[in-house]
Formats: sequence, C-alpha cells, structure tokens
Amino acid sequence: MILLAALLLAEARPPAWSTTPCARAPIASADFESHPAFDRAGGRLYFVRSSPEFRGWKILEATCHAGRWSEPKPPSFAGVGVEADPFLTDDGKTLFFISSRKEDGVEGRGLDLWRVDRPRPSAPWGKPQRLPEPLNSAGNEWFPRLASDGWLYFGSDRPGGHGQTDIYRGRQVGGRWQVENLGAEVNSASDEYEADISRDGRRMILMADGDLFLVKSSHGRWHERVKLSPEINSAQMEVGALFSPNGTSFLFARDLGRGRGSGEFLLARKGKNENWPPRCG
Repeated sequence: MILLAALLLAEARPPAWSTTPCARAPIASADFESHPAFDRAGGRLYFVRSSPEFRGWKILEATCHAGRWSEPKPPSFAGVGVEADPFLTDDGKTLFFISSRKEDGVEGRGLDLWRVDRPRPSAPWGKPQRLPEPLNSAGNEWFPRLASDGWLYFGSDRPGGHGQTDIYRGRQVGGRWQVENLGAEVNSASDEYEADISRDGRRMILMADGDLFLVKSSHGRWHERVKLSPEINSAQMEVGALFSPNGTSFLFARDLGRGRGSGEFLLARKGKNENWPPRCG
C-alpha cells in the first residue's frame, strides 16, 4: 500500500513531522496508488493504480461530485498497454504521460512520452499524440514534466548517459526539439527515473533507485543532489513526487512493503498546513 506525503521545505530548523489521513476509498485501495495529477478546473484527479507489486500501471480518473470522489475509471484517452506518470499543465489543456500503446497499429518500442490536448479545461480530451524524437528514443522514457521555463524534463535509458537511466530535458529551438543530459550533478552510474521541478525553477525532487533527493538550482545550473531525511526515505520505495503550487510542499507515494494490504493515504507535513493538496469537497 501507499503512503501519500507532503514535505515542507523550511529555511529555519524544521519542526517534527506529523501525518494525517489524506485519502480513502475509492482512491485508496488494496492496490498501489501513486503519481497524482490534479485537474483543479475540472474537479478531477488523475493517478496511477498498479498491482501491490507495482506492476501493470494504469492511469485512472476520478471526478469530484457532491463532496465525494467517484469510483476511478480509465480516462477517455486510455490505451492498451502500460500507462503511467500523468502530468497536467497549469492551464489544464495538456496532459503528458508515458505509454507502451500501439501507434497506428504498430507495436510500441517500450515506454514512450505522449501528450493529449483539449481546447479548454471543460472540453473532452482529443487524440493522444506520441512525442517526436529525440524526446523519445529506442529505449524507455519516464515521467514527463514541463517546467515553467519551457524545458520538458524526463527520464530515459537511452545510450550515452551517465548510468542505466538518466534525467534529460528538451525544448524547442527553431521549431526542432533539442535534448540534453542534466549531467553528473543530477545523474549517477545507477538509475535516476523522475524529476519534478518547482514552478520557480529553483528546486527539483529527484527519484533515484527508489529514494528521493533534493536538488537546487542557481543561475540556470543544477547543483549536487542531497538525499532527503529518513522521515521521507524508508527501506521501501518512494515514488511519484509532485510539488505544490508554491513549491514549499510535495506529495509522494511510499510502498509500505511487508505484505501489508489495504490502507489509507496519509499527508505528512511540517509546521503550518498550506491547505494542499486539493481535496474533493
């Protein structure tokens, strides 16, 4: 089962951690829930549900109605195959995700980056589109996250990195995508899968080998990563970080392990509650 938590990044000595229930059925279940994306304008929550062993990922959608979340169901853009890592842009018009679905009847090459658009938050989603190369590669891509400065961050196990899976970013220059590796300050000889960027571009929460790290930026450069405290990182896996709008808190999911079954999501915080994440009702 999963522990959903929020971290308050304070400049002064932080107060002790506290945890309170954050979500119950039908969002929480005996399966593995992770990677939330909030559609505040549409009153919807997108998230990933997989087996208790974190396999067979599927994106689900729940709608807030009369103060309660609806039973989660596949969204209109769902495809056949593994799908995960939803990310909704601030204007609510674009949702990025990863998928192993077929394209035009051709079997996918693995996990690729996709996007789906709509003209306005209240409109239906259109037809999903696979992002072009060099964003996608012959390898697997993970966790697309669009930063406020226009860089699209993602993980990839393509050749030429520092390790097995690295964090990359890409942006359009002259109508063409250019991709770069984030370098040794962020990447190592092991696996770096996920990078969520605060809206001010000054902080990154990095998931590497099942643990979470904080990376800070100054003058456009990411500095050496720092592993977060034992209150955040456990002997199990932490995954799917999501910064709050002001960048002082973030959500993540934790595998409680040890064969534990159904439980509830929790919100962990330090100090003052910033009234986030959004709750139904």
